[in-house]
Amino acid sequence: MLTRKDLKNIDFLLLAAVGIIVAMSLVVLSSAAAGLADDPFYYTERQALWAGIGLGLVIITLIFDYKTLARMAPYLYLVNLALLGSVLLVGTAAKGAQRWIDLGPFAFQPSEFSKLLLIVTLAYFLARRQGRLNRLRDFLPVFLFVVPSVLLVFRQPDLGTAMVLVVIMVGMLFLAGANIAVLGSMVGAVFLALVLVLVGHFHWGLPLPLEEYQVQRLVVFLDPYADGMGGRGAGYHIIQSEVAVGSGYLWGKGLGNGSQSQLEFLPEPHTDFIFSVVGEELGFFRSAFLLAMYLIVIWRCLEAARKARDDYGALLAGGVAAMFLFHVLVNVGMTIGLMPITGIPLPLFSYGGSSMLSNLLALGLVLNVRVRSLRTMF
Repeated sequence: MLTRKDLKNIDFLLLAAVGIIVAMSLVVLSSAAAGLADDPFYYTERQALWAGIGLGLVIITLIFDYKTLARMAPYLYLVNLALLGSVLLVGTAAKGAQRWIDLGPFAFQPSEFSKLLLIVTLAYFLARRQGRLNRLRDFLPVFLFVVPSVLLVFRQPDLGTAMVLVVIMVGMLFLAGANIAVLGSMVGAVFLALVLVLVGHFHWGLPLPLEEYQVQRLVVFLDPYADGMGGRGAGYHIIQSEVAVGSGYLWGKGLGNGSQSQLEFLPEPHTDFIFSVVGEELGFFRSAFLLAMYLIVIWRCLEAARKARDDYGALLAGGVAAMFLFHVLVNVGMTIGLMPITGIPLPLFSYGGSSMLSNLLALGLVLNVRVRSLRTMF
C-alpha cells in the first residue's frame, strides 16, 4: 500500500512535464479539431475526459506494488494475445485497417494497450534471464515471446505499432544486459534485409508483405512527388505537413490562424499530424518547448530505471522510456519528412482515448517503480 511517506517520493518533475504536455494537447486540439465535428470542442472535451480517467488510473496504479504485475505476467501475456486476436474476429474496420473493438460510446484499440502489456510481460521474461543473453541462441526465446504480438498487430494491418513492439524489445534487451555485439549485429542484419527487400521490390517487382498504401508511403518518403500525381497523391500529406511546420517560423501564426490546418489542407490534424499544427500555429520555440517536455519525461523514466530496486522495475521503466522515445522520434520525424508516415501517434498529445489511457498507465508504473525504489533506499 502507498504510505504518506511515499507521497513525498513521487517524481513531481515527471508529473509536471506530463501535465504540461496534456494541457498543450487540449489547447492545440481546440484549434486543430474545431472544424471536424458539429461541436467545435467535441474532441477537446473527450480528450480531457480520457486524461481525467487516466489520472485516476495513475493514482490506482500507485497503490499496489509493481511487483504484483510480475506474478501476473503469464496471464497478462495471454490476455494481450486474446485482445489482439479478438480484433481480427470482431474488430471494426476503418480507413483500410481493422484495429478497433466497438464498445458503444467509444472504440477500444487493443494494439495501444499491447505496447504496455508487452513491456510488463517482457520485463518479467527478461528479468529471469539476466546474464544469459550472450549468444545468438540465447535471443531465440525472446523473439518467440514477442513475435506472436507483432504478427497479430501486423495482420490488422498496423505496421507502425508492430515497429513500436520491435523497438521496445530491442530497447529492453539492451537494458537487460544483452551482448551489444550480437544485438547490434542482429539489428544491422534486419535493416540490411529490409533494404534488400525494398530494392528487390522497386527494381525487380518482387512482392512485399504490405498493403498498397503502405508501399506508397515508402515511395513518397523517398520522394513526395514520386506518387504519379506530382505530389497530389500519396505524397500530398508529407508536402502539406512540411509546408505547415515551415510556415510557422519562430512564434507561429496563432491558434486558429493556421492556413494548412484550418483550411483542411493538412490530413488528420488532430491525430497523426497534430505536431504540424503545433509548428504552424505555435511556431518553432513552442514546438521546441514541447519536445523539451518529452525529453524530461524520457529522462525521468530512465532515472527511475537506474534507481529501481530490482531488475523487473528497471526493465519496466526502461521499456516505457524506449516506447516514448520511439513514438516522439517517428511522429515528429514524419511531420518534417525525416520518417515515413506510419500512423504512430504523439503520446499524450494526439487525440485518442486508448492511446491516452495506455500512456498514462505506463507512466503510472514508472512512478510506482520510482516511489518504491526510494522507499528501499531510505
